[in-house]
Amino acid sequence: MIRSPEEIAKMRKAGRVVAEIIDKTRAAIRPGATTADIDRVAREVIERRGARSNFLNYHGFPAVICTSPNEMIVHGIPGDYLLKDGDIISIDQGAIIEGYHGDAAYTAGVGEISPLARRLIEVTEASLEAGIEEMRPGKRLHDIGRAVQEVAEQAGFSVVRNYVGHAIGTAMHEEPQVPNYWPGTPGPKLKVGNVFAIEPMVNVGGPETRELADGWSVVTADGSLSAHFEHTIVVTDDGPEVLTRP
Repeated sequence: MIRSPEEIAKMRKAGRVVAEIIDKTRAAIRPGATTADIDRVAREVIERRGARSNFLNYHGFPAVICTSPNEMIVHGIPGDYLLKDGDIISIDQGAIIEGYHGDAAYTAGVGEISPLARRLIEVTEASLEAGIEEMRPGKRLHDIGRAVQEVAEQAGFSVVRNYVGHAIGTAMHEEPQVPNYWPGTPGPKLKVGNVFAIEPMVNVGGPETRELADGWSVVTADGSLSAHFEHTIVVTDDGPEVLTRP
């Protein structure tokens, strides 16, 4: 779908709220904090900025962010999990302004983390940046996933295939999906006004996943660490514009 300049302006507003949530939740990550504490920080931003949450009550999800520690890939439910030194934690957050959505995620270390965990975080963020660079008019949709996959796999990690990025606008998840790997075909050409949420999920071990009994939390099947980065980006004549960058 092609979004008009007026629609993009509203998505920039939603993106600025998401960027503020990123800033505030990052500052709240410390040993001894619970994932519910971080959710409260995000709720305060959403309420103060007059936004709505696109996570709360989404298919019954009970919080405004997802909090996924260590081997958990995505969709973790905030609660009484106590962050400890050496953990990594993925925070997925979003906001709605005037009916338009922003969506972003990041992974951060808690206190002092291992060299492997630090490298996983750096590589996953670099894979997102490589995907973003492909978001130019005339490029193909699946060039994004190919770039993500190359960065992750050249570092010796794997890319999750069961969960992917997506178009975004008046709904959080719109078609088409944006795989984080080369699916074998180039996909449609990118056009000015396309908006996608690109979100590589990268594992230290294999790409296989497992859903926990809560029906939400997804972990690596082999118990290895996982990291997740995401931004909402629009294709412009001048290249990609990241709407959710702090």
